[in-house]
Amino acid sequence: MDPSEVEFLAEKETVKIIPNFSLDKIYLIGGDLGPFNPGLPVDVPVWLALNLKQRQKCRIVPPEWMDVEKLEDMRELERKEDTFTPVPSPYYMELTKLLLNHASDNIPKADEIRTLVKDIWDTRIAKLRLSADSFISQQEAHAKLDNLTLMEINTIRAFLLDSLNCMYKLRSNLQPGSSKGQFTDY
Repeated sequence: MDPSEVEFLAEKETVKIIPNFSLDKIYLIGGDLGPFNPGLPVDVPVWLALNLKQRQKCRIVPPEWMDVEKLEDMRELERKEDTFTPVPSPYYMELTKLLLNHASDNIPKADEIRTLVKDIWDTRIAKLRLSADSFISQQEAHAKLDNLTLMEINTIRAFLLDSLNCMYKLRSNLQPGSSKGQFTDY
């Protein structure tokens, strides 16, 4: 899965907006949205919130986890723990990128939030690399991936798959009675 596909999935997450227009309920395949009344908050998918924001039809309310104090606490917890800590959203990185790129004027302390989320991401990716290195060096056959997001798994997937394939080939060639690794002269 490519990062743009993960971002596409993230756009289905809901976010609160405050519209500046009136519209009755919209009936879509994915569910009903609205009604939209000026000044009254309504939950909509991120894709719609960004579309309305670009057309200056709403103000996006940042998710409650997108707060400097909460992100600082999350960063410190992530640094202290050896294992991966739960994240506030399975798409925290993608949502941060989308909302800060398209609606940073609606998000207080946007630059600090961007830096904190990047710090959290870097810490988690460093942990993931160490875990993968340990996993491969100990020649494990399976791993538990608790509290990882789809994007984090996606970043390490190619490396892990190639490593596991190489380990499999090496193990199958070293097993007694295996003729896979032996050369025969004709």
